[in-house]
Amino acid sequence: MKVGDTAFRSIWVESATGEVRIIDQRWLPHEFRVVSLKTLDEFATAIRDMWVRGAPLIGATAAYGMAIEMARDPSDASLDHAWEVLHETRPTAINLRWALDDMRGLLSPLAPAARADAAIRRAHAVADEDVETNRRIGLHGLEIIREIARSKPKGEPVNILTHCNAGWLATVDWGTATSPMYQAVEAGLDIHVWVDETRPRNQGAQLTAWEMNSHGISHRLIVDNAGGHMMQHGQVDMVIVGTDRTTASGDVCNKIGTYLKALAARDNDVPFYVALPSSTIDWTVNDGVREIPIEERDDGEVTKVFGKLDDGSVASVQISPDGTRGANPAFDVTPARLVTGLITERGVAEASREGLLKLFPERRTAA
Repeated sequence: MKVGDTAFRSIWVESATGEVRIIDQRWLPHEFRVVSLKTLDEFATAIRDMWVRGAPLIGATAAYGMAIEMARDPSDASLDHAWEVLHETRPTAINLRWALDDMRGLLSPLAPAARADAAIRRAHAVADEDVETNRRIGLHGLEIIREIARSKPKGEPVNILTHCNAGWLATVDWGTATSPMYQAVEAGLDIHVWVDETRPRNQGAQLTAWEMNSHGISHRLIVDNAGGHMMQHGQVDMVIVGTDRTTASGDVCNKIGTYLKALAARDNDVPFYVALPSSTIDWTVNDGVREIPIEERDDGEVTKVFGKLDDGSVASVQISPDGTRGANPAFDVTPARLVTGLITERGVAEASREGLLKLFPERRTAA
C-alpha cells in the first residue's frame, strides 16, 4: 500500500544494507517513523512493545528475527534461544508460534553453516506468502460486498463496520479485514467504513483511520460503544474484523470488544465476518473461551491515552485519578455461533469444524 506516493510494506529488507526495517506504529498517525531492527533483543522489543502488531505481521517479524540471529550465531543453542526469546513476547497471537515453529523446523536439520542463508530465504517467503494470502482474502471478501451492494438502493454505499486494525499495518500488505475494502474500492464499488476507536491503544482511531484516509476511502471514526446503536438504526450493512487466533471449531479471539460487536450484530441481523489467513487457525484448540490464553497488558494502556496536544506536540496523557489502577485484558473470544463466516485465502468457511475442514481437508486427519 502507499504512504503518499511511495509504496510500503510494513516490514522489509533494505537492499543496500541488508537491514530489516519496520514502520514504528507507536507514533502513527501523527508521525511516520521507519526504524531498523538489528539484534534479537530489538526484534523481541518491537513485538512485545507493539512497534509492530497484528498477528500476521508479528509472525513475519519473528521470522526475520530468527534469520538475523542465525546470521550472528547459527548454533543449535542460538536457534533454541531465539525461539524462546521471541515466543515469550506475545502469548495470544498464534502466528507468532506458527512462524517460529516453521523456522525452527526448517533450520534444525541443517548444518549450522547452511542456516543463515536458509533462514533469510524463508523469512522472505513468509512475508511474500502473507501478501498473497491477504490479497486472496480480499478477493473472496469482495464477492460478499458485491452481493450486499446489489441489494442496496442505487447510490447508497455499502456500510462496513470494523474493529481495531486488521489492515495492511497489521500484516505485511493488504491487511485481512481491510483487504476486501481495498479490493472493493479498486473494483469501483461504493463503500463507507465505520472505524471503531478501539480502546485501549486506539488502534482503530490511530491506524485504521490513517489507512482509510491515506487510501481515500470514505470513513468516519466512532466510539466503541456506538456500534450497537448504529446497527439498530440500519447504518451498518456488515461487520468485518480480523483475528489473532481462531480455533478448530471456529471460535475467534480478537481485540477486546469484538465479542460485544458480534452480540450487537446478531441481535440486529447484521452479518458478522472474520477475515483470517489459515496460519491464524490453531488446530490444537477447540474451546476458545477456556483454552486460549488472554494477554494481560500494562494498565497504563487503560489509564493513559496517546495523542496530539493543541500545540502540535505528541504526548501520553493520564485520564484516570491518581491511585486508580486499570485492568487490561487485551483480547476476547467470540463464539463461532455468532460468526456469519470466516473469510480465508481459500474461500469463505462456515464458522465450525466441518466448515473449516471443507476448505482445509488436509487437516482432517490431524483434527
